Amino acid sequence: MDSHHTVDVHAPPDEYYSGSPALRTPGRTYPRYSQFGDNEEAVPGRSLPRQRSMRRRASIDDKASVPRRFLVDIDTVERIILEQEDTNGDHQITIEDLGPKVLKVPTASSGGFRTFEVRGTYMLSNLLQEMALARDCGMTQVVIDEARLNENPVNRLSRMIRTSFWNGLVRCMDDSGIQAICADPKNTRPGARPIIYVPHDDAPAYEYYRGVARDLRDLHIKVVRLPRNITPEYVKSINDEFGILTLAADVSYDAGGRLVYRPLPFVVPGGRFNEQYGWDSYFEALGLLVDGRWQLAKNMVDNFVYEIRHYGKILNANRSYYLTRSQPPFLTDMALKVHEALPAGDEQRNREWLRTALDAAITEYFNVWMSAPRYDARTGLSCYHPTGIGMPPETESTHFDHTVQPYAEKLGVSIAEYKHMYMNDQIHEPELDEYFVHDRAVRESGHDTSYRLERRCANLATVDLNCLLYKYEVDLADALDEFFGGRLQWSGGRELTAAEWRVRAEARRHSMDKYLWNERKGLYFDYDVVLHEQSVYESVTAFWALWAGCATPAQARRLVDVGCRKFEVKGGLVSGTEESRGQISLLRPNRQWDFPFGWPPHQIMAWYGMYNYGFVDVARRFAYRWLFTITQAFVDFNGVVPEKFDVVNMTHRFQVEYGNVGVDFKKVPREGFGWMNASYQVGLTYLTSHMRRALGTLTPPDKFFQKSNWKIDGTPSHTPTATPNPVPVFISQAGTPRYRTQSNALFGSLDTIGSRPDPTGLSADARKRQQQLALAAGGSPEDDPRVGDCHGFDAEPTAVAAAISAANPPQSTSSSSSSSSSSTHS
Repeated sequence: MDSHHTVDVHAPPDEYYSGSPALRTPGRTYPRYSQFGDNEEAVPGRSLPRQRSMRRRASIDDKASVPRRFLVDIDTVERIILEQEDTNGDHQITIEDLGPKVLKVPTASSGGFRTFEVRGTYMLSNLLQEMALARDCGMTQVVIDEARLNENPVNRLSRMIRTSFWNGLVRCMDDSGIQAICADPKNTRPGARPIIYVPHDDAPAYEYYRGVARDLRDLHIKVVRLPRNITPEYVKSINDEFGILTLAADVSYDAGGRLVYRPLPFVVPGGRFNEQYGWDSYFEALGLLVDGRWQLAKNMVDNFVYEIRHYGKILNANRSYYLTRSQPPFLTDMALKVHEALPAGDEQRNREWLRTALDAAITEYFNVWMSAPRYDARTGLSCYHPTGIGMPPETESTHFDHTVQPYAEKLGVSIAEYKHMYMNDQIHEPELDEYFVHDRAVRESGHDTSYRLERRCANLATVDLNCLLYKYEVDLADALDEFFGGRLQWSGGRELTAAEWRVRAEARRHSMDKYLWNERKGLYFDYDVVLHEQSVYESVTAFWALWAGCATPAQARRLVDVGCRKFEVKGGLVSGTEESRGQISLLRPNRQWDFPFGWPPHQIMAWYGMYNYGFVDVARRFAYRWLFTITQAFVDFNGVVPEKFDVVNMTHRFQVEYGNVGVDFKKVPREGFGWMNASYQVGLTYLTSHMRRALGTLTPPDKFFQKSNWKIDGTPSHTPTATPNPVPVFISQAGTPRYRTQSNALFGSLDTIGSRPDPTGLSADARKRQQQLALAAGGSPEDDPRVGDCHGFDAEPTAVAAAISAANPPQSTSSSSSSSSSSTHS
């Protein structure tokens, strides 16, 4: 038995192919490959059929008495398979290719003298992928187990994410990785040199990167120390100087006093997004935790803490042009989930780490989301509203041409001339200024772009943002009670209590009921704080209220009933309704966050939310639809894992702004896409074993639900027998499953599978707490103001401030800056 037999047939490529034996046999040539099957011999000069229907050829053959293995000469087989099967020349084998979908490959058991047919799109594309991976390992001739080619697609995709894709997305800003991270596909300026921006008060980072620049002279790296006060005007002044922003590192000094600086590895989304992003990182962390990669998830939290300390906020991403822009805030939930996954044994250290992360989240909460221009004092709600000036420089050079054109024509200048004059303050155009405020706000929302937000985003108190901030408030209250005795000394200068955070959460929930909830329509809607009216756009972000736990049981059931009918389609959850999007034309093209597109964040948030409120079967149904869409594309299109899908037509191939990241690769996908990878790993934790088997055979969702007697409305059809792990299950360092049940501030966590909150209302303790807080904030203890139209709770911000003061006596240690901040933010 050769050494290859000792390697797990499904081991990662570097392990699997490092054990592959040498295949060269002295005295004979390598086996001849046949390009066609038994009934179709190769004829010199014969051309392939010009027209074939696109279909998936079966890849199931009779079981061999012993596991079948193939002898593969990579150069030969790769040439043949691409010439024969890749008829559109994209270096992939897909159902769109018109080849015969069959190739005879020599078997290892015969020493290469006999062949066996590898058939079907899936097996042939897997063969192409495996050869590319073997070539990466320095191999030219290998033994490949058939089990790697016909592996259950669910197992194969999950394995590739776990063992390959995450590794392909890891970046590190040390001397060995700085060249990769400095490369910015969004920087199209010719001759641009790499720039590393370092915070003014991070002396170790400045010392380290100046040393890197000296050691890597060929890269011509420029190291720039940022000013102490990073203003919008300064950020605008470096629009043409794209650069990477430093992140966290382990810093120490050796016995000789020399700096030891170790930047923390982190995960990027993929493709042109080659830096750590804001909300992407939260969803990536969920997937990493499912796969036991807690250290990477922890590093990403540490990087966010660093950004808040040194740049004032969690950034859109760590590039210079994002210094004035944040993204949807998830830090509290992210930190709590990572904390739960940390190895046991040093609880004090783990708790201090959590304290640091929560302290940073509090700073972000007050200084970013509860301050001007993002906070609206009249409603008590928050908006996306970054402070950048002018056109976002990271966009394609022609991106705003259609917007600028009328203004350029009015002045009689070219578009390029007008943009130059506008960005250099030679022209002042208030309408254009307002347009770019909203455009930047759309980008801060993460939903760039959508007709839901276009030309008004900075004026919208969105459902998604306020759900996230409600979750911050609830998380902080729960964490202070659970880990810190109900009190935490904030670095901003005063002590904060769990009671204060509960009052804040209640106040926001009541404001959301008043301004965002619409009982007649059964959905949450964004609220325009300038026009003083609800938006009419129906967005799947309404489900985020279930994730955050701010809906009553009655609201939840209404929301699920309406939301399933509006947003559930064949391939998962669609971003918004077709009616809300409106007509599409050449002058009004598709936007990628509108109908018919579906995105991983919306799916994951809905799964969590449904499970939170006891709609376990609905969560599983949503998850199955989404995972089927991913798996089908993976099988039919050479292992593709894209950024997003058209979930109505169940395809990743479409024409839309910005394209679809993750689809342009040769031979083998090496990264997938960050949050799509995560959605697959997290989604699998929702499925029963029966659902997973059906997914592996690509049973279409509606066919599966029909056979399984699932209801399609919002009512679970039965109590599940298997235990879902939607939080999800984390693999601890010791290899044992651990998970944290997501808390719900109003009626607690679900302790039994299939259970749901009492539809008549809250628990006695929760009801008592609600009444106390409602009285403190000026509401009624008898009526539940959450169930009604969008006019429920009427407490003004001053009443909320009074309730917070009652819950927290003034602290004598408060600094002037923090007390001023507190009064403004309340």
